[in-house]
Amino acid sequence: MIDLRALRNDPDRLRASQRARGEDEAVVDRLLDLDERRRSALSGFESLRAEQKSFGKSVSKAQGEERQKLLDRAKELAQQVKEADAEAQRLEQELQDLLRVVPNIVEEGAPAGGEEDYVVLETIGTPPSFDFEPKDHLELGERLGAIDMERGAKVSGARFYFLTGVGAQLQMALLNLAMEQAIEAGFVPMIPPVLVKPESMEGTGFLGAHASEVYHLAEDDLYLVGTSEVPLAAYHRDEIIGDLPRRYVGWSSCFRREAGSYGKDTRGIIRVHQFDKVEMFSYCDPEDAHEEHLRLLNWEKQMLAKVELPYRVIDVAAGDLGASAARKYDCEAWVPTQSRYRELTSTSNCTEFQARRLSVRFRDDESRTRPVATLNGTLATTRWIVSILENHQQADGSVRVPQALRKYLGREVLEPVAR
Repeated sequence: MIDLRALRNDPDRLRASQRARGEDEAVVDRLLDLDERRRSALSGFESLRAEQKSFGKSVSKAQGEERQKLLDRAKELAQQVKEADAEAQRLEQELQDLLRVVPNIVEEGAPAGGEEDYVVLETIGTPPSFDFEPKDHLELGERLGAIDMERGAKVSGARFYFLTGVGAQLQMALLNLAMEQAIEAGFVPMIPPVLVKPESMEGTGFLGAHASEVYHLAEDDLYLVGTSEVPLAAYHRDEIIGDLPRRYVGWSSCFRREAGSYGKDTRGIIRVHQFDKVEMFSYCDPEDAHEEHLRLLNWEKQMLAKVELPYRVIDVAAGDLGASAARKYDCEAWVPTQSRYRELTSTSNCTEFQARRLSVRFRDDESRTRPVATLNGTLATTRWIVSILENHQQADGSVRVPQALRKYLGREVLEPVAR
């Protein structure tokens, strides 16, 4: 949720943000109009309420006919107060409803445009050159006894899978490595709930344009999370916290309906309904949010270096940002059989947007309570297995294990199994 005072002081900033996102600028004028009418209605209510209180004293002192006239006027005044209060509340609700659908203000410097208008900030590592025809991750995974899509579909339907044998071990190794790195960097490890209340999901901004992506358990009115960002953001809801920054790292299963992705990435485990993820989450002073964002990105880059993947970093364009994000950087790893880079990590600076909705605050140097900034960043997910298998494959169908993962897997090479 954006800051109304900041909007009044500089409405052109939101207009520019809306243009960069490809969204309607007219919402700025609607917000300003509603805000002005709400404040006017509230002022009118308070004036009538003050008059009503003052009038009550006159009634108590009056006698006879004068008293009856005053009682009649008091009745009229009570009705006017009631109507003024109702109007102020109606406008307040209308304003809050509109505020909740306005996305965060884009950070200065973020590229304008849509999905294809990202800017490549750096490219790290060289894609492998094979002297054989490389296999895709699913064929490799099946030969290694690591991935079973057929039985996943039999048990649960399309876009579900089993990680089996070394596949399960590889995922646990990857996520353990991510947790180990985060803990060494000072993050508090968390295993959060993956079912959350509507206010937690809505507070993080996931029930807007992308609500169709979210699984909802109607009977319990609970949502399955698509990222542990949601429970970690809501962890300090309605609290005033100190000792900033506070950094948490969550390991959870994640669930996405993948609505609107029919026909996309149907082979293998690139786009699936359930996966595991290690997610960094930070609460910090808004003044420090930009630098904290770069720190999260650097931790992601460290993880990618550990698993020895070629990748690039992109600055995501404003029109491709989620509602909560003011700026987002993605790290995309090379997928040899697709001859393209695919997203492995995202880190978003959500500034004060989520904290305002969730009422997470801190005390500044003058002891005033202010919303914190919230940031998140992926440290490892199931999808990383795709790039690890494909980039480290060998001619005989085996896969070289990156050095950093060997202590968890207890082997240097994943070998094909008898079929």
